[in-house]
Amino acid sequence: MVANGKNSGGNGGGRGSWGFASLIRRKQVDSAHVRREGHTQLARKLSAIDLIAIGAGATIGAGVYILVGTVAREHTGPALTISFLIAGIAAALSAFCYAELACRCPSAGSAYHYAYICVGEGFGWLVGWALILEYTIGGSAVARGITPNLALFFGGEDKMPAFLVRHTIPGIGVVVDPCAAVLVLIVTALLCIGIKESSVAQSIVTTVNVGALLFIIIAGGYLGFKNGWVGYELPSGYFTFGVNGMLAGSAVVFFSYIGFDSVTSTAEEVKNPQRDLPLGIALALSLCCILYMLVSAVIVGLVPYDALNPDTPISSAFANYGVDWAVYIITSGAVTALSASLLGSLLPQPRILMAMARDGLLPSFFSDISERTQVPVKGTITTGIFAAALAFFMDVSQLAGMVSVGTLLAFTTVAVSVLILRYVPPDEVPLPSSLQESIDSMSLRFSGDIQEVDYNKSKDPTDSYHSQYLHDKGDASLGYPLIEKRVTQDEQKKQMRRKIAGWTITLLCIGIVILASAASVQYLPSILRFALCGVGGVLLLCSLIVLAFIDQDDARHSFGHSGGFACPFVPFLPASCILINTYLLADLGTATWIRASIWLLIGALVYVFYGRTHSALLDAIYVPSAHADEIYRCSSAHQA
Repeated sequence: MVANGKNSGGNGGGRGSWGFASLIRRKQVDSAHVRREGHTQLARKLSAIDLIAIGAGATIGAGVYILVGTVAREHTGPALTISFLIAGIAAALSAFCYAELACRCPSAGSAYHYAYICVGEGFGWLVGWALILEYTIGGSAVARGITPNLALFFGGEDKMPAFLVRHTIPGIGVVVDPCAAVLVLIVTALLCIGIKESSVAQSIVTTVNVGALLFIIIAGGYLGFKNGWVGYELPSGYFTFGVNGMLAGSAVVFFSYIGFDSVTSTAEEVKNPQRDLPLGIALALSLCCILYMLVSAVIVGLVPYDALNPDTPISSAFANYGVDWAVYIITSGAVTALSASLLGSLLPQPRILMAMARDGLLPSFFSDISERTQVPVKGTITTGIFAAALAFFMDVSQLAGMVSVGTLLAFTTVAVSVLILRYVPPDEVPLPSSLQESIDSMSLRFSGDIQEVDYNKSKDPTDSYHSQYLHDKGDASLGYPLIEKRVTQDEQKKQMRRKIAGWTITLLCIGIVILASAASVQYLPSILRFALCGVGGVLLLCSLIVLAFIDQDDARHSFGHSGGFACPFVPFLPASCILINTYLLADLGTATWIRASIWLLIGALVYVFYGRTHSALLDAIYVPSAHADEIYRCSSAHQA
């Protein structure tokens, strides 16, 4: 059992291995091994209400206060509301996938954690490294956006306190923003106090923000009914730019829904993760979608779309009706929305750093948890200082596209992980080499029951699982050879089905990449584009048909934590999610991908020279999942 298991595809190889084995080694479902080793855990203090506040606060940001004007003028016209609905549905596809994995694997790390468990260490590292960039740049950009809105309360930036005013450094022309840096440090200090205190603060600012949006909806609705909704009385009709314009608008406003995934980063701190995580994700996303749709319906109805101010669409719409005092309420909403979004950006990153450090891919410094506050204080302070410096010295608006790379890569990975979980869930568990004695003892015990059956002399590394399964059935099969033969054939069929499913998922992803890339690249000749779209579409369609007709793996029921939410309409819903997110990734533009590639290349070097050689799975021994707990119990008995 042990020798074969150790050589299985999940094993990372020896310490000096430079092969690809380390890229596909997979860790355990949760942080159970961390608890066994006696490390401090995060405090389980969050309820569903806290998760809704965190999700809604991280999601409702500058998008609703700015995007409505730009997108309505350039893409949708009055049909902006439908664009928000379609984008909300697209975001819900990812939310369904996140909800299932959050219930199955309720530990810190979010998409990095899921990718490491389902896909492998290499891709898990890639996702985690991309998320680090996303949250850092996202937080810095949000902090920079708060300053001009906050200045309105002082009567302009020139009337703000001198130590908070933006100014240009002579000689180098860099515009520094002390106010943004101070705000980041304040939020960092709040996050260090404790997760419950942070969630209470998030709840307060999110409540103020939602209240401001409700004011916009109610007061704007009153003005609209009073004045006849002039924005909808257009000769060009509701779909001014046609259906294509409305769909293009959906792709733009989709990024207004980015943020709900921050809920899953707190999974280890939730009191009842199987119930509260899906509830928090669903209600936060639903609340944001409803508010976005109502606000956009009111604003494009108050003012013709081509008369909307692209920078301040909401306040200028109210000013057209002489309600100038409303600008203070709207500005309050914008400030609180950006503050909540800042907190939502800085909250997940220390937990991702902590999860990566626990796995040995980053220095253990980031995995330290304060015994008093039960939060990763060192990682939080490091994140805050770096984000504050970035917000102080640099206008990160040009780097904002890189935030989308991290988010969309995470969304895509989570959807792929759901397919893997359903069709080819990991059937082996990595155990530390310190348990070698217990593993050997267990292996000898099984090998004493029955001689290993060499059927077809398959070279498949999963044969260790076949032999193990036969050992479990040894007592029965000794007296009944027909039972042994039937069990062996059933196991062979299962492994064949897993191979077919694994290759089909791979071809599905390849087909989606070809289709999305060909559809988004404009400079290709038409014939080549149509040919590539055809090839990608055929691969996608055939893969979906195969997955729809083969059975899902029974091991999915025992994978991870039982209960909780299950993603519906598999494989169609995850495949749709992968297609949408891959298309958006391909459509981000060359400049964005060049910047992102530099960051990912740096990450690859860090992994090769540090993470790969310090991984907690470096000397791991892989055994069938069914025997992991028994080996741990055997080890405990030996120690006693």
